[in-house]
Amino acid sequence: MRFMCLFPVCRFKAVFLPFCVAAVYLSGLFVSPVVRAARPMITDDARVVDDKSCQVETWVQDGRNSTEYWALPACNFTGNLELTLGGARTRADGRTRTTDVVFQGKTVFKTLEPNGWAWGLVVGNTRHPNIHSDRKLIGNLYTYVPASFSFRDDRFVLHANLGWLREKEPRQNRMVWGVGSETQLTHRTWLVAEAFGQDRGRPFYQAGFRHWLVPDRVQIDTTYGNRFGSSTEGRWFSIGLRLLSPAFLP
Repeated sequence: MRFMCLFPVCRFKAVFLPFCVAAVYLSGLFVSPVVRAARPMITDDARVVDDKSCQVETWVQDGRNSTEYWALPACNFTGNLELTLGGARTRADGRTRTTDVVFQGKTVFKTLEPNGWAWGLVVGNTRHPNIHSDRKLIGNLYTYVPASFSFRDDRFVLHANLGWLREKEPRQNRMVWGVGSETQLTHRTWLVAEAFGQDRGRPFYQAGFRHWLVPDRVQIDTTYGNRFGSSTEGRWFSIGLRLLSPAFLP
């Protein structure tokens, strides 16, 4: 999951490269269940990680004036509650610092089946240490409803998000939204495309590809994004890695 600091949870980039390399190697040893990824989409899906399993979504996003390194570990300990705790480090103006710390909970009320639909609820908190100077853990609060719709036996899936963001420093409430799609091109490769934004300002768009190196265990992806109506100001490129574990508890 994931709204470019619009839904704050979307901004976590790879920080622990040795861990990721080791995890890629180990992931190939397991037989995988059917689990599909949200990364690289910012628009969230109405799915959670498998029961008693974990995932790590990591990516690097290169923009015009900064480079961000994200890591979003998430686990599902109870069967229908995915908990995410992670953060981002950003390099800009010759400095690298932690810019985002995110904690989020996600549940679904209806499971997505082939040619069916699902919906859920996400509640989270994003703290920006460079902006939120106090020592309190509460930053920007947000909640949104993700909905997903499956077509053609899951070969095309449409996602929609609608929610609310409370910005701490300006003390403003904003409506956030997103619409995205996943289209299967081959057995392992998907095309993703989306648009997302707030109730003010021009929205953003992003498109790219997702490929399973090890089906339902190790995924790589790449995207290009920009703000509508902008030539170079808001554009970014990203490359990501997603790792999924087998069930670790009986």
